[in-house]
Amino acid sequence: MKNSEELIALLHLKELGDHNFSGNSISIGSPHVFGGQVLAQAVHAAYKTISKNRFLHSLHSYFLEAGDLTIPIQYLVAEVRNGGSFSTRRVTASQNGTTIFILAASFHKKEEGFEHQINFPEVKKQPEELMSWDDMLQKFGDFLPKSTKAFLSIERPIEFKPVRIPNPLDPEDLPPNEQVWFRLKGKKQTLDYRTKQEILTYISDYNILNAAFNPNASKFNFGNTQTASLDHSMWFFRDFNFDDWMLFSAESPNAFGARGLAKGNIFTRNGKLVASFAQEGLLRPKKK
Repeated sequence: MKNSEELIALLHLKELGDHNFSGNSISIGSPHVFGGQVLAQAVHAAYKTISKNRFLHSLHSYFLEAGDLTIPIQYLVAEVRNGGSFSTRRVTASQNGTTIFILAASFHKKEEGFEHQINFPEVKKQPEELMSWDDMLQKFGDFLPKSTKAFLSIERPIEFKPVRIPNPLDPEDLPPNEQVWFRLKGKKQTLDYRTKQEILTYISDYNILNAAFNPNASKFNFGNTQTASLDHSMWFFRDFNFDDWMLFSAESPNAFGARGLAKGNIFTRNGKLVASFAQEGLLRPKKK
């Protein structure tokens, strides 16, 4: 995928009737289906059963099996509840009759209420001062580990600029946090809030486990550790646009027992808090 248009096409599903949908997959460099893709496609499926005046405010999900990139994913939506203000949906994703993912999502009609949000976090550098993944590949590609170079070589519809770039040739333990600026590639376009939520859900599964890795980065990395998303939750607060850089800011309060927890927030560049997220992931050191 090269741009946001191709990403949106990936997230849109084929309707099979009776709240059944089918979607295809595109690799992001892993041998398995990217978790963010399944998340976003499941949200799209759920939205197909929701009235126009209600919008996603939270989701909670579990990744049960690794997805096969070569087989379409089937999504079945169950209408759990349609209340006066909220609607709840359960989405089950499967391949060849095996459930690989489950999602519970809640949708809320627009209402007025009181408001507050946390402050925009301190960020050491603006995106114009930083290198993107594409820049790093071009500048350091010949010196990067083979697995890192292969991952960065994949074309993506999102441009990522990490605030802190660790040296893969001299790894060191780092604080348990991660900040990444990101923006969509391609022409700027007017998107409805539903589509923007689906795209943000897709992006939210990138970079998140880095925060849990960092305190042990001198010894462990994605090459010598088995990793997988175990669960993922998000809460959506305010509408936003993808017309400028946005900040993904994560921290990890704990890693223990081959699992790591990361949580954080997504802000617009002007400081608006648009979403929060949390994920626990498998961090299992590979046996030598």
